[in-house]
Formats: sequence, structure tokens, C-alpha cells
Amino acid sequence: MEPSQTLPQSGGQDAPTLADKVRFLSCPATHVCAPEQMAVRETHMSWVFMAGERVYKLKKPVRFAYLDFSTLDRRAAACRAEYLLNRRLAPDVYLGVVPLTASTSGLAIGGDRPVVDWLVVMRRLQENETLEAALHGGWLKPSQVDRLAATLKAFYAHAPRVLLEPAHYLVGWQDALAANCRVLFNARFGLPQGAVERIAQVQRRFVQKRSALLLERIHKRRFVDAHGDLRPEHIWLREPLTIIDCLEFDATLRALDPLDEIAFLHLECERLGGLPAAEQIRRRLAHALDDDARSGLFLFYRSHRAMLRARLSIAHLLDANPRTPEKWPRLARVYLTFAAADAVRLERILGSRGKAKQR
Repeated sequence: MEPSQTLPQSGGQDAPTLADKVRFLSCPATHVCAPEQMAVRETHMSWVFMAGERVYKLKKPVRFAYLDFSTLDRRAAACRAEYLLNRRLAPDVYLGVVPLTASTSGLAIGGDRPVVDWLVVMRRLQENETLEAALHGGWLKPSQVDRLAATLKAFYAHAPRVLLEPAHYLVGWQDALAANCRVLFNARFGLPQGAVERIAQVQRRFVQKRSALLLERIHKRRFVDAHGDLRPEHIWLREPLTIIDCLEFDATLRALDPLDEIAFLHLECERLGGLPAAEQIRRRLAHALDDDARSGLFLFYRSHRAMLRARLSIAHLLDANPRTPEKWPRLARVYLTFAAADAVRLERILGSRGKAKQR
């Protein structure tokens, strides 16, 4: 995550500001259901307003290195993309996109007055039904894990295939590994640089020695338009099983080998104490995703995901006013611990195969 910039909004001197919009949407009287209380949350990219059975998501007018919500048109396009893409795995949750309008009498949700922003409208879900809550609470059942695996298997089987240019793909891996190191080597963060370098060396070695394996995944048309952010907090163990919050703002970041995405979910489940569930998901999908444990590919994907999460965590401190700054160094170190353990196992695979070829 690179430094962000919150940009001034166009529309004239009297146009409502982001603070005006947040204040309006935070008021219970704004909403038809007029709830006694509103739940309001701020994320890096959005404000989320929970009113009774509905949720309204307002995207911030921000610009990052990887996304641009700085104009009304860009936010409108992002809202429509979020709605359409998330209906793949949550069709009864994503209900539509509505305008936030304004006149001399004030703001309103919907209507035919001038549009000042856009809102994604969702059905409100019970927060205690997520996979994350199940792992924390210790109530996850094997049947629920099987249902999740079946849902993901069907999703990947029907997701549109993505064509990648092989040479560009290998360069992309080198760039990704270098980008992780550039942030994690920043001395101001106080991270263990020796450990970061050892992990990076193993990952670079894998890309160099197993380039044919990486390219084979392209030739076999393994890459799909995936979810992009498959974490336990985005998975609801309701009926029907529901997965929300796909990465809607950049199709290139969703162009994934499903095995990479499952490696990420595996990592996140283990981080929450759910290694048995993670292994169950991997086993259920191994054949469909051509997961050969001897190749080291799953470990490479997982180790890289852990490094990426460490980088994204610590990079919050690059913001001018980071929220919960004490959280990010601790979380980055947790991810580096996982990345290091996976790198050790991956190094054994690379070493043993190298010796086998020499004999």
C-alpha cells in the first residue's frame, strides 16, 4: 500500500464535502428504516454505513498507486464494477448502485436531483457468520468447509479464463518480489532485514529455477478472473454460502492462478488458528487446481502472499495519518514469520530436486 492522497472534490464552492456526505449517511433519520442506531465504519478506500437490513458503501475520493477514485465518474464506474463482479459469489447480497443527490434543501439517497456521489447498496449480513468468526469461535464444521471448497471449485471452473503474455508474466514476478523488498527494507520500520533478504532469495531462486513450471500454468490456461482478496472475513457460512468484497478496481490484480488464491486463503486461515480447515480446503481442490505438492508452487505462492501482506501491513505507516499505527508492525512480523517458514520448506524442495538432477 503506497501513500494515499485524498483529493478535493469538484462541483463548486457549495458542493458537499466528503465530511458532509459522511455526516448525512451516518444519521439514522436519513434512512427509510430509521434505525435506532447506525453502525459506521471507515476503511482505507470507503465509508460503510449499516442501517437496519441495508448497507451503503461510499467510496472515498482518494488516489493510490494502484487505484484512482478521485473523480465522480471514476467512483461511479468502481461502484458498478463492485456490484457486477460481486454478484458472481453473492448475488442476493449486492442489490444495486444508487446516486447520492443534492439540492438547496440538502442531500438525499436517490432522486432526480444533481448527482454528487454513488453508493453501493447491499443486504446486511450477520457478522458472527463469517469464516473468520467461526475460526475464532472454534465452531467451524467440516461440512461447512466442504461447502466452501465446492463453491470455490464451481466458481473457478466457470470463471472467465485470462490470457497472459508469458515473458511479461515472468518479469512481473521479478517486479513483485522487488516491490516487496523495497518497502520491507525501509529502515524506519525496524523489520528483520536479514530474514526479509533470506525469504526474497528463496523466492527469486524459485522464479529462476521453476520458470518453466510458472509458464506451464499459463499454457494450461489456469488463470482466471478470480476474487482477488479471498480472506476469511469475506466469507459468510450462511445459506447460500456467500463471498463478498472481491477486488473490483483492477482486473489485472484479479487475473490469478486459482492455486495462488487458495494459497492466500490457506495462509489467512492458518494465521487465525485454522490450519486443519485450510488443509481440508486444499485437499478438496488439489485435483481441480492441479496442485502437485512436490513442485513447491503452492509454497511459493503462499510465501509470496505472506511477504505481500507484510508489505501492505507495514506500508500503512507511510500514510500521513495512519489509523491504528501500533497494529501494523506487529502484523507485518506475523506475516514475515509465515513467509520465512514457507521459504525454508521451499528451499528444501529446490535443493532436493537440484541434487536429484545431478545424480
